Amino acid sequence: MTAPRVAYFPDSFHEVNGVAHTSRHFEAFARRRNLPFLCVRAGDRPQALVEDGNVWTLELPRGFLSFALEKDLRFDPAFLRHVPLIADVLERFQPDLIHITGPSEVGLLGAALAHQLALPLAASWHTNVHEYAVQRADWFLRLLPRRHSAATGRKVEDLAMATAAWFYRKAKVLFAPNPELCALLESKTGRPCFLMPRGVDAELFHPAKRTRDPEDPVRVLGFVGRLSVEKNIGLLAEIEHALNHNKEKFLIVGHGGDEAWLRERMPQAEFTGVLRGEELSRAYANMDLFVFPSHTDTFGNVVLEALASGVPAIVTPDGGPRTIVRDGETGRIVPDDQFTPAIREILADPDRHAEMRRAARAYALTASWDSVFEGVYAAYQRLTPAAQQSAAAD
Repeated sequence: MTAPRVAYFPDSFHEVNGVAHTSRHFEAFARRRNLPFLCVRAGDRPQALVEDGNVWTLELPRGFLSFALEKDLRFDPAFLRHVPLIADVLERFQPDLIHITGPSEVGLLGAALAHQLALPLAASWHTNVHEYAVQRADWFLRLLPRRHSAATGRKVEDLAMATAAWFYRKAKVLFAPNPELCALLESKTGRPCFLMPRGVDAELFHPAKRTRDPEDPVRVLGFVGRLSVEKNIGLLAEIEHALNHNKEKFLIVGHGGDEAWLRERMPQAEFTGVLRGEELSRAYANMDLFVFPSHTDTFGNVVLEALASGVPAIVTPDGGPRTIVRDGETGRIVPDDQFTPAIREILADPDRHAEMRRAARAYALTASWDSVFEGVYAAYQRLTPAAQQSAAAD
C-alpha cells in the first residue's frame, strides 16, 4: 500500500522527555524510509519551514506569554497566532491524516485543524495525566482531614481521566505504549487503540561504553529522568539513607523542579544534570543497577536504555516499566518498601548480577524503533479512504 501523508504535531520535540525522544525517532524513521512526513512543532529557532525531500519540518516559536510547565517544557496560550501559516503549509503538503501526541497548544491546534479540514485524526497517549494530576495535587490533599483526602484524590484522578478521554475521543485511532493503557483508553473513549511501544539504539547504549575500573569496589546505582514529584524521587533519598555509603553510591542524571530538594537529601549522590549522546551512554554503562521508582510512567524509555547498556533495572509494579523488566531475569519488580532489600540481594550475588546484565542486554536487542513505527503505519491504514468506506458499509 502507498504510505499515507502524515502531519505530525508532537507536544515536545527538543526537550528531554519521552514524547520528545519518541518524536525525534519518528521523524528519523520517516527520513530513513523516505516517507511523506510533516512535523509541526514548537522550538526556539526562528519560524522556519524546511522541505528536505519528503520530510518537511515547520518549527514555530513560543511567545512571551508562554509559561513553564516543567524545567524545559512550556505552554503558549497565544500559539493560535500561527494558525494561518500552519494551514497554508498543510494546504501545500496535503496530508492524509494528522497525528497528535496530547493536549498541548500544538496538539490542540492539530486536533482543531483536523476537524476544520475534515482530516482523520490519530492520537498517541504518552503521559498518565490522571495520575500526574493527583501527584501535583498532593500539597492540597495533605491539608485535608485524612478521611477526606483519599476520596478527594480519587475525584481529582477521575476528573482528569474524564477530561483526557473527552479529548482523545476526537481521534479515530489511538496509540499507547502498553496493553493495559490500550485497554483503559478503549474502555474510556470507545476508540480502537494500538500498541506503540518504544525502541532503543542498541549501538549507542552498549555495555562496551563502560569506562570504570573493573576493580572499583563501589557499586553505582543509577537514575535517569525528570527530577519531579511524579517520578517518586523521594524514594531515592530513602534508599541512599538505608545503604552503606562506602559500598554504594547514586548517580543521578537529569533535571527538574525538585532537583534542589533532592540534592539536599542525597548529599552522597553525584548529580550530572542532563546528558546526551555518548556522555549519556557512558553514564548508563558505568551503572551497576538502575533504580526507577516511578509509579506513573507509561513506558520508561530510560529503563530500556539501561537494559541495552547491560544494567538490570528495579521498578515498581505500577505503570509501563513493569512491562519491560522480567522479574528475576533482567531486574526486579517490587513495591517501594522492597527496593533496598532487592538492591542488596542482587549486589550480594555477583554471579546472579552478571547473568542479569547479560539477560538485560539480550532483551533490549529485541526492541527496535523501526518495528515500532512500522506498527504505527500499519494502524494508519484504518484511516485511509478505503478503510473508512469499508467501516461505513459495515
